[in-house]
Amino acid sequence: MPRLPLVTERLALFATLLATFGELHPACDHCIQGSKTASRKRMYGEDLVHADGTPATEDSTRPTMTTGTLGRRAVACHVASYTAVQLAATIGITRAFGYRVTPAALLAGAAINASTHAAIDRGALLLWLAKKTGKTGYIEHCQTVRMDDDGTLTREINGPGTAWMELDAALHRAIGIGGAAVTTWLTTRPGAR
Repeated sequence: MPRLPLVTERLALFATLLATFGELHPACDHCIQGSKTASRKRMYGEDLVHADGTPATEDSTRPTMTTGTLGRRAVACHVASYTAVQLAATIGITRAFGYRVTPAALLAGAAINASTHAAIDRGALLLWLAKKTGKTGYIEHCQTVRMDDDGTLTREINGPGTAWMELDAALHRAIGIGGAAVTTWLTTRPGAR
């Protein structure tokens, strides 16, 4: 493979990674993530539930876990599928254009995106950042109303059409810049190949 000038190579790789990471985020969140995973990933607490999320009773014979454990499992499932798609797309796109990202760089970028994705999607970090940056009013103001199957209306703070979702996407895309930069630097630094 002919080598480009280093600056051009770095800018081209960074732009490719940034586009891949940023454009895949909505697909992974809205098309690949299951609705049960999405609804459970912010569950916290010590109440006992079954794996399907139904409350456990004292005489339950099925295995149980806490709601917090179910929430952590859900976010882990989402992050695993997100990371698999991101890695596959990154490898596919860069190789289709005749370029190879080093394995260490691929894993570093994926680790940055995966760990921060998990932390943001659990919810506590997003709320903490919103409080620190004065965005809690935005979250409280931009909620949505959902209608249950029986016609009951409920307010939702963090689903589609909410400020929460907008802040979530903005944070993931901003962090993607860092993931793309680290992946680019690790791939193109002297002695990396």
